[in-house]
Order: sequence, then C-alpha cells, then structure tokens
Amino acid sequence: MMPQRTDFYHEITANKFKSFLLMFIFVAVVILVGYAIGYAAGNAVGGLAFALVLSVIMSFASYYWSDRIVLMLSNAREVSREEFPQFYDVVEEMSIASGLPMPRVYVMDEDGPNAFATGRNPKHAVVCATTGLLRIMNRDELQGVIAHEMSHVQNYDVLFQTIAVVLAGTVVILGYMLRMRLFYGGRSRDDRGGGGLQAIMLLVGLLLAILAPIFTMMLRMAISRRREYLADASGAKLTRYPEGLASALEKLASYNKPVQAANNATAPLFIVNPFNAKSIGSLFSTHPPIEDRIQRLRAMDIAPEPQPEADQRTKQVGKHTYRK
Repeated sequence: MMPQRTDFYHEITANKFKSFLLMFIFVAVVILVGYAIGYAAGNAVGGLAFALVLSVIMSFASYYWSDRIVLMLSNAREVSREEFPQFYDVVEEMSIASGLPMPRVYVMDEDGPNAFATGRNPKHAVVCATTGLLRIMNRDELQGVIAHEMSHVQNYDVLFQTIAVVLAGTVVILGYMLRMRLFYGGRSRDDRGGGGLQAIMLLVGLLLAILAPIFTMMLRMAISRRREYLADASGAKLTRYPEGLASALEKLASYNKPVQAANNATAPLFIVNPFNAKSIGSLFSTHPPIEDRIQRLRAMDIAPEPQPEADQRTKQVGKHTYRK
C-alpha cells in the first residue's frame, strides 16, 4: 500500500510550531523551579531572578563555545577538497543551493556512518561526517545527508538545541538546589506557623525537585525529535529529491555501527542515533524512529513552487543543475 502523500510545506510549518511550543514549555519549567526555590528560601522573586540569571550565563557560554567543544569531544578534524573531493564538492553544492555561506568541512575517523552540523549561525557553521558514512554513500545519498545538515544550519537548529541543553542543565542544577533546600534548609521564617497552604507548597516544591529534571530531559528529547523531522523536510526541499535522504537513512539503519566518540551530550546533533540507529522511538529517544522518517520522506509532495516565467532561472554547480 502506497503511503499517503503529504503536503511538504505544511510538514515544515507544523514542525516549527511544535518545536517552539516545546521550548516555551521548557522556559516555563525553568521559571517555575526558580520560583519554588525562592519560595522555599523565603524570597520567591529572588529565586526567580537567580534562575533567569543562571540561564543567561550558561546560554552565553554555550553560544560562543559550543561548536569548539563539540568538535573537540568528537575528535573531528578539518579537511580540504584535495583530501575528500566528493564530500567537499557536495557541501559546496548544498551551500550554493541553500544560499548559505560555505561551512567548514570536518571529518571523524570513525567506521560508524553518521554526520552532524554545529555552529551558532550560518557564518560559523561546521558540517562533519564520519569516514564510514563517506565510504558507503553514493552521491545522491550524500547530497541528501548534507542537505539535512545544511537545513539544521539554515533553521538555526544547532542554536535551538544548544539552548535546550542549557535549559535542561539549568533545571537539573535548580532541582538539586531545591532538594537540598527542602531536605536540609528547613523552613523560611515566613513558613512558621504552618498551615495547609504551606504544606501544599512544600509538597509541590518536593515534586518539582524530583520530577522537573526528568520532565526536562523528556522535553529536550522531544525537541530533538521534532527538529530531525524538520531537517528531513527542509533537506528534501533543498534537493527536490527526498529519495536520496530516504535511501541514505536505509543504509544508516542497515549498517548501524556506533560512533565511538559520541556521548550523551552530542548524540542529538547526529543525523541518526550514534549509539543505535535502529533504536525504537520513546520519550527518551534523541531521534524519531528511522522507519517513520523514511516513510514521511517518501510520502512528501515535492512539486516545484510556482514562479513567474521570467524567474525560471537555474544555476549550475559542478555537474548538477539547481533551480533558484
């Protein structure tokens, strides 16, 4: 049975909306936990201010240094066109097709086939692939993978994911502080005399301290999954050939070798789960099920956007022609 055709542009719009909705909930949890810490300490406004300041400081550091940290953790190295000509050419082609600046090109000397993008904005972007991926992909499949990664850059997904990681880390720190305050700090002077309201607020604070870090982890994974769907759809728009990425994902699932240098912090950046590409989707998965991604790609309607006849221009990149 053929999959039902999907409106391509609706897929992108829906994914953007869901991602920003999840991020809004994320920020609300940070504010709520900060308020709970302040309430437990007798200064709710102070706790809220502390949570916001901590988030800003961590976000600032991550904004400027996250790409260097990711590349260092991944043991990635910058390469030239002479060393990996097809890889370099495909990155350049997708850069021209997307209208983005040429990113730096990196390689991980890893047998596990995978790829990721990093960098705080298109001017500071990096596209990285493992040598295992470059060995098994044909040109169409490699274009699909690189288009997916360039879409992450174009959609500011790396920055978006960095903010999600920072907020998750902030909630973990705040949750620990709240537990310490509730278990060892005693009650504030405003709590003397007890009362039903105080008991309820302490119970709410205790639940927040325990559940907020778990909830934010689930939320971070949900954001990661939504951004992967969005990058798949945007990458298909870029190449006008969703079958290239669909075929690449099938190969990645088939080979399914782990990336040795990957870790829990960098895992959401990869095009498929670097530990297990075939992992079944769950609340704690960094990536949606690969079969679902393939089915969505093959159900997309990639009809060209209507343009005035005067604007029907093309641009030549190497042996390939791309429509502006």
